Amino acid sequence: MKSVIGKNITLALYGESHGAAIGIVMDGLPAGIKIDTDFIQSQLDKRKPKGKISTQRREADDFVITSGVFNGFSTGTPIHIMIENKTQKSSDYQPNLPRPGHADYAAHIKYNGFEDWRGGGHFSGRLTAPVVAAGAIALNILKNKGITVGTHIKKCQHLTDRDFENYAEDIALCNSKYFATLDETAGQNMQQHIENIGADCDSVGGVLETCVLGMPAGVGEPYFNSVESVLSHYLFSIGGVKGVEFGKGFEFADCLGSQANDPFEMQNGKVVTKTNNNGGINGGISNGMPLIFRVAVKPTPSVFKEQDTIDLTSMQNAKLSLKGRHDPAIFHRARVVADSMTALALLDLLVQRYGERWLLE
Repeated sequence: MKSVIGKNITLALYGESHGAAIGIVMDGLPAGIKIDTDFIQSQLDKRKPKGKISTQRREADDFVITSGVFNGFSTGTPIHIMIENKTQKSSDYQPNLPRPGHADYAAHIKYNGFEDWRGGGHFSGRLTAPVVAAGAIALNILKNKGITVGTHIKKCQHLTDRDFENYAEDIALCNSKYFATLDETAGQNMQQHIENIGADCDSVGGVLETCVLGMPAGVGEPYFNSVESVLSHYLFSIGGVKGVEFGKGFEFADCLGSQANDPFEMQNGKVVTKTNNNGGINGGISNGMPLIFRVAVKPTPSVFKEQDTIDLTSMQNAKLSLKGRHDPAIFHRARVVADSMTALALLDLLVQRYGERWLLE
């Protein structure tokens, strides 16, 4: 089992949902990068559950950086970020009854029954907290290079938010909100819908749309390390993400070539495209336009309706009625995880293109 990602900036994720702690080791940053701990905490706060639309497990998510940072700056050695778990209720889980939609059964087979099954163990969404902490460092680095990232809740079942319009203003608007919709009424309707679904002992999924502004042209490699493939690798590492599309994505199937292409033009001495159907990427390489992509987040598999499963002890069919504290929706909390994974993926690509010294210039 390897929970490591990245080529130039590597991340090693560890811990379990009901273990003593979770954390991440971020390696490859040069010495001299300012580490803003207040910003890290503010990002973690966006991931926290709140109100009736989230789980009632309320972790403080107080983090500690045990190495790699001194006097507020990176030292060039691995940065270790740890977050303690403090509100576990392991008695809510039954190891012999795998939960439909979760990794319980697959993990049981892969790890020969030695997996930590409490709360989903290493597969829990709890593990996204240290990712957000590391992502906050990456987001700050990108911001200092003029690159900003923002994600809004594009869709909640049949309810939709408006599209990105003024990129800079809309990114700032997303990043100022806990429930990140661009239209306030759409956000209120979605939250009420989630509450209604939760009251019916069920859950609901959604679509997140991300915009990256300021990404320079020429980043990425053709074929195996394209911007799309690297971003997809990181984004599909978020539990519950089942689809990723760039630009028009699957809508391209309904287009003619003349409609799908993005014509070039000169604008104030700069090469731009008149449209951005391809989401800022051509041939796997950034073209200088805003990166636009979406991820589909499935409904939380933990629902309080009775479900069919099997008993791993008797190997007979069984029924499962969940107990515990679970989210009726996770996409609103996952949007800051999408921002984080995006920043970490792009940081890795940018260092590959320009070298680590570029981060300090």
